[in-house]
Amino acid sequence: MKRSLFIPAALLALSFVAPAQAQTLNCNRDFAQRGDSKFTILQKCGEPVFKDNFCARPDPNPQVIVPPSSSTGSKTVIVNNNSTCDQSEEWTYRPGSGQFETMLLFQNGALKSIRYGSRIP
Repeated sequence: MKRSLFIPAALLALSFVAPAQAQTLNCNRDFAQRGDSKFTILQKCGEPVFKDNFCARPDPNPQVIVPPSSSTGSKTVIVNNNSTCDQSEEWTYRPGSGQFETMLLFQNGALKSIRYGSRIP
């Protein structure tokens, strides 16, 4: 009878576990994190095994700026989407056997996201 109470209690306890930490890349006891510059990542992790430059689609929701009305009373709307693409760079690291291949996406010179690929045999 005690065993049947254990399973629901364990499931309830697991529901309160904090979500996983933000994705990082462990580089010689230092971590590459979102917002780091390319220079910082090179200092922490060294050269990646592969670099890819490409043009990513711009934000589908451009920033709209409405400046205060001028002395004439007219309003000007400026849409801040002056580029047709966002220059992006993706670096690939292969940390070692049993680890996951890790891809770092840079935009505007800063680390925007980290994603994981397949496990390295």
